[in-house]
Amino acid sequence: MAEPTKLPVRTEKSTTPAPSPWRPFDNLRREIDRLFDDFGGGFWRSPFPRSFFDAPLGRGEPTWPVAPAVDVSETEKGYEIKAEMPGMDEKNIEVMLADGTLTIKGEKQEEKEEKQKDYYLRERSFGSFQRSFQVPDGVDTNKIEASFKNGVLTLNLPKSAEAQKAAKRIEVKAS
Repeated sequence: MAEPTKLPVRTEKSTTPAPSPWRPFDNLRREIDRLFDDFGGGFWRSPFPRSFFDAPLGRGEPTWPVAPAVDVSETEKGYEIKAEMPGMDEKNIEVMLADGTLTIKGEKQEEKEEKQKDYYLRERSFGSFQRSFQVPDGVDTNKIEASFKNGVLTLNLPKSAEAQKAAKRIEVKAS
């Protein structure tokens, strides 16, 4: 079995402004649009008009979702984040830590060309994503590691020695 490829985790100060207060409404709109799309056409039309950029290009479904599916789990020794990125290479993935926020960025470019006797097909798809996570207190940020294997990015965020100490159980007494 092949060893996972180690990816560097860059640490830098963030110069980006705080997220827009309208962003939650953008997510809500996408979810409502998705709900109406699940019901299909007919009189179940979304009350929100779609822009040109929302429409998928080419035939069928879009080839790349807005952000990869992510699993986050906690163990006694730290946290683990697994992001599914099928068809991507580690050179197209960037992991950054800035101001207590861990950000995963990626870009996928795909080009397909078919030449047959009676037709010629050429498709290009491009997409990028960015997903951010607030790093919990007690994580040793100097020891964060990222690895990429078989289309899955795994981030290990180890807890500091103090954070790993066992929790103390406090007895509850009746008054």
